[in-house]
Amino acid sequence: MIPHSHHSHPPRPHRGGRRARTRVLGTLAVAGLFGAVLVAPAGAAAAADDAPEQIVNGDFSNGSTAPWWWTENSPGSVVDGRLCAEIPGGTTNPWDAIVGESDLPLIAGESYTLSYTATTSVPVTITTNVQMAVDPYTAELSEHDQLDDTATPVSHVFTARADNDAAQLVFQVGGSSEPFTFCLDDVSLRGGAEPPVYTPDTGSPVRVDQVGYLPHGPKDGTFVTDATEPQAWTLKNAAGTAVATGTTVPGGTDPSSGQNVQTFDFSSYTTAGDGYTVTIGDETSEPFTIATDVYTSLRTDSLAYYYNQRSGIAIDGSIAGAAYARPAGHLNVAPNTGDNGVPCQPGVCDYTLDAAGGWYDAGDQGKYVVNGGISVSELMNAYERTLTAKGADGAALGDGKLKVPETGNGVPDILDEARWELNFLMEMQVPDGQPLEGMAHHKLHDKAWTGLPQAPDKDAQPRELHPPSTAATLNLAAAGAQCARLFRPYDAAFADRCLTASEKAWTAAEAHPAVYADPNDATGGGAYSDGNVTDEFYWAASELFITTGDDSYRQKLLDSPLYGDTEAVFPHEGFSWGSTAALGALDLATVPNKLPADELAAVRTMVTDAADGYAEQSEQALYGLPYAPSGNHYVWGSNSQVLNNAVVLGVADDLTGDTRYRDAVLHALDYVLGRNPLNQSYVTGFGERNSHNQHSRIWAHELDADLPTPPAGTLAGGPDSQLEDPTAQSKLTGCAPAMCYIDDIESYSTNESAINWNAPLAWVASYADDLGSGGDHGGNPATCQVTYTSYRWSGGFTTLVSLKNTGTTAISPWELGWSFTDDQKITDRWQAEITQAGRNVTARPVGWNASLSPGASVGFGFNGTSTGQVSDPHAFTMNGATCDTAQ
Repeated sequence: MIPHSHHSHPPRPHRGGRRARTRVLGTLAVAGLFGAVLVAPAGAAAAADDAPEQIVNGDFSNGSTAPWWWTENSPGSVVDGRLCAEIPGGTTNPWDAIVGESDLPLIAGESYTLSYTATTSVPVTITTNVQMAVDPYTAELSEHDQLDDTATPVSHVFTARADNDAAQLVFQVGGSSEPFTFCLDDVSLRGGAEPPVYTPDTGSPVRVDQVGYLPHGPKDGTFVTDATEPQAWTLKNAAGTAVATGTTVPGGTDPSSGQNVQTFDFSSYTTAGDGYTVTIGDETSEPFTIATDVYTSLRTDSLAYYYNQRSGIAIDGSIAGAAYARPAGHLNVAPNTGDNGVPCQPGVCDYTLDAAGGWYDAGDQGKYVVNGGISVSELMNAYERTLTAKGADGAALGDGKLKVPETGNGVPDILDEARWELNFLMEMQVPDGQPLEGMAHHKLHDKAWTGLPQAPDKDAQPRELHPPSTAATLNLAAAGAQCARLFRPYDAAFADRCLTASEKAWTAAEAHPAVYADPNDATGGGAYSDGNVTDEFYWAASELFITTGDDSYRQKLLDSPLYGDTEAVFPHEGFSWGSTAALGALDLATVPNKLPADELAAVRTMVTDAADGYAEQSEQALYGLPYAPSGNHYVWGSNSQVLNNAVVLGVADDLTGDTRYRDAVLHALDYVLGRNPLNQSYVTGFGERNSHNQHSRIWAHELDADLPTPPAGTLAGGPDSQLEDPTAQSKLTGCAPAMCYIDDIESYSTNESAINWNAPLAWVASYADDLGSGGDHGGNPATCQVTYTSYRWSGGFTTLVSLKNTGTTAISPWELGWSFTDDQKITDRWQAEITQAGRNVTARPVGWNASLSPGASVGFGFNGTSTGQVSDPHAFTMNGATCDTAQ
């Protein structure tokens, strides 16, 4: 019996931000295609038929099974001229049961045709590999084939990348809950094939945001054409009636795609409606909507992604949708070893940690502190923005608004979701009395890789803690400090716990400033190595200074090598999990703190300088995206880089009201929602041509028809010009940078989902939805003005508010809302009914002052108490519309 093989995965480069990374996810397999055509050149089959046969005894006509082999649990024999094996039920991974043949010679650069006919007594999906026979079992071909009791011929063409005089053909048939009979016949492997040519299906050459546009925002598109003269375009409504016309602007060759394109702009059309299209000649775009709430569902669904990624809790189908209900994973319920008592890798520590909970990172079921830190920070920042930015809508993220089980507890739902990850980050801290106490373990995941699909509750792999790192420790310090100030009004004990963990982590990081994750630690989970943590120190010092006001943290900022260096804080290609200083600078620029005026102005100038660069990228790009990597080097997770740049632009808009920044943010959304070279919406459930086969062990419909596709609101990683997985290498070689993407579950380098990619999507969707709700700078003029005057003393204050109707029609009744950025509590009020929930405040008329005529004002006031640093609110809304402020 020849020993059976399994999948093992070598490290692969993962680049984000300024430094090389290593990350490994998924199996080396090539699955089915979405939106693509594989075309075999004429004569390919004939050429293969003339080549010598590589398979010995592929038709089993002599009644013998030799030289075929199988795993001990799947005995085989020849039955009616076919090799049939009895496959057990209840196995976990595809490679837990295998039928195969070894000693197959392959020549590098040669193309081969593998063909066979098979049946299974129950419908299953098997994995068909031609691979190395020894570790790391690198696959030259890896396909997922759906079989049942109908004998259907299967054929695959592949090109060998390396010489191998003893390769294996293996049919991996494990992973089924039911036992079944697998029968095989007419197996053939011949060289001389012509490799198929992959041609992406890009649909219409008229490219638009397939979700839609805000009535008073920019509305742009791109047209792919050989024409060099301007073309006439027509905007049509759902009835097919022309409502606007114009001409395109020739742009020449788009360097990111190699396409000759022209652009068009229909921003002047502002009438809301569904089913709009743009027609140019005989070509028509995908339909789209114009509406103020066009991004409302994107806001909620992109945040609902996180509930679906929760570890250690059963996912409730009444919240997530029936298709996404699943048992809790990794709670020490067989076959799980559990995350509630996780040991270290051998030799790392002699204790265990209760690290249940948190979010699964991406397509695997690992949990990484450096990925969790940036993700939870951006979610908290999306909420904190509603406390500081004009036009930001805190109600949309409040209690009862999102898909979380904690609804009704009086805490904003987005903070409830953040708490799930924050708890995990703090659980990863090294206990007192242990070596490196106060530091954070870098990651937690399976000892070895698991196959796809793999439900978390069925994962039988041992779980292990990996060594602490300075980067992880500073992620904890930064996120913990942010947690402390945001949770203070809702749960003071939790806020105290966050701050204690944060300050302890900071102290530990200062004591151990150069403990780096091993770039080779990439078995069972990504390495996430990071050999430069100056950015994490900058971020953590920023958050601790904002929260505590302790000047020692400000001095750390002044001493940082990044101080005042815009390019270092805001990299040209975007911030990322490995380049986090921007998170600190954005919060310093917007959240009330004790920075001296000149230093605050300098930080804000860094933000706007960086935003100027991203806005220029957007204005020069023929597809409008604020992303122009050097040499058009699109990185793994390029869509998240686009959106992180949009976050910086959104903050710059909040600071200045400059619509140039706003337009660039919306153009970033346009890009990820369909206005791109592939005419592909990269967000599941949004747009006619949306990604829905993202790399995932849980949502693996492409491999198992009984499993769901990823939930709506899941962002795909996007083009990766390095082609860092076998599927991408097989299908996309020679692609233009922005076209190096395929919606295939096995293309982990282009089609992965990840918590740190959905985070900027949620931030930007929240920002854009706020624009539609009344924060549309320059588009919807404010019809109200607020004068807010506070008189403060130690521990208390009196505030007088004047609300003026600056519009042309009467308002009755009025309702004024705002949020405190600190721990102010209203105790007495007069001439208005005022309610407070956490930091959110609503004022309503008392009856006699319910109507506000044009030009009229109403005044009211209140007393309150406060502790620590306090500041006046910055943003007010009246009946949902943003008000101007007069101080």
